[in-house]
Amino acid sequence: MLAFEKTEYMARVNQTKEQMAAKGMDVLLVTDPANMCYLSGYDALSFYTPQAVVVSTQQDQPVWIGRFQDLVCAQETCWMDQGNFIAYPDYYLWEPTEKHVMDFVADFLKGKGLAGSVMGVEMDAYYFTAFWFERLKKDLPNAGFLDATLLVNRIRAVKSPQEIVYMKKAAAILEKGMQRAVDVINEGVRECDAAAEIYHDLISGTASAGGDYPSLAPIMPSGKRTGGAHLTWTEEKYQKDQIVYVEFAGCYKRYHAPMARTIYIGNPPPEIEETAKVVVEGLNMAMETAKPGATCEEIERAWKSVITKYGIEKESRMGYDIGLSYPPVWMQHTMHMRPGDKSVLKPNMTFHLMPGVWRGDFGVAITESIRITENGCETLAAFPRKLFVK
Repeated sequence: MLAFEKTEYMARVNQTKEQMAAKGMDVLLVTDPANMCYLSGYDALSFYTPQAVVVSTQQDQPVWIGRFQDLVCAQETCWMDQGNFIAYPDYYLWEPTEKHVMDFVADFLKGKGLAGSVMGVEMDAYYFTAFWFERLKKDLPNAGFLDATLLVNRIRAVKSPQEIVYMKKAAAILEKGMQRAVDVINEGVRECDAAAEIYHDLISGTASAGGDYPSLAPIMPSGKRTGGAHLTWTEEKYQKDQIVYVEFAGCYKRYHAPMARTIYIGNPPPEIEETAKVVVEGLNMAMETAKPGATCEEIERAWKSVITKYGIEKESRMGYDIGLSYPPVWMQHTMHMRPGDKSVLKPNMTFHLMPGVWRGDFGVAITESIRITENGCETLAAFPRKLFVK
């Protein structure tokens, strides 16, 4: 069953073609799995091998090109006509210097009379390599190539009503998982066992929405390891008088709603309590500022106005846009709450406000996923915004 109505997919493709025309592109080779899914519906664990969705201004529908083993995956998840699924055999995979999937893609384009087209490629996508690009240039010497990085990502910025429904379902899954984290993280419990219980809730989901695999593994450092922003669990047991930072996302139909909370096992030192209060105060100020017409840098400035008065500095951004995603991350890469980002917020844009503070020997993160509304913003999930003390 399709995740969206066919008309919604067609509208996305038409928007993409408009952007292609504005940039002088005849063909767009989409290799980012999230963008492939957005335009075609394709959803499978196949992005470890070359695959693409081809959008041409000369064709009504996109074309999926993927491994023969994954042809049924395309037939099950994509909205296009059957003739728009093109599968390559495995021998294109195993001797890349002799025969490569990009040779197959080039032959397809030649067969459609598109060998001399101006082609957009996602130069900075995780799943488009320098080898692929060099191979395409060799195979298509008469083609022109333009950087189409983030072209589709930017179209994805404003969510449709159905996308918001999916993100709220992801947020309900997130609430369940975060409550499990708060319940299970206790003295004497192994970190890996806590992670396993959290994963169980993220995948089993709620009564109305089963969960997908999140694009990023839960971040769950404890003790001094919380001074690092991206450490996961170990096999060690939680100790008394230990801080734990947890960050993960609920995921539904590939739409993500992330959140972080900080837990202290025992009596928290004043420095940690005060840091948590500052983080929450700054987050609240950022959320008050987040409304249509505001810019990303204004949200970051509002957050910084709070932490600066308490003598805290934070070098990294404090938020980014979220939505449809595949590993390795759940962000969309187009908007960041940082100085200099003048992107203007619009209704139904969605963000993860990530005001973590890492102070060397400990870190505190209390974050929210938000939707921009007509007049302000709302959180996608409902969960206490505080330092949890066990």
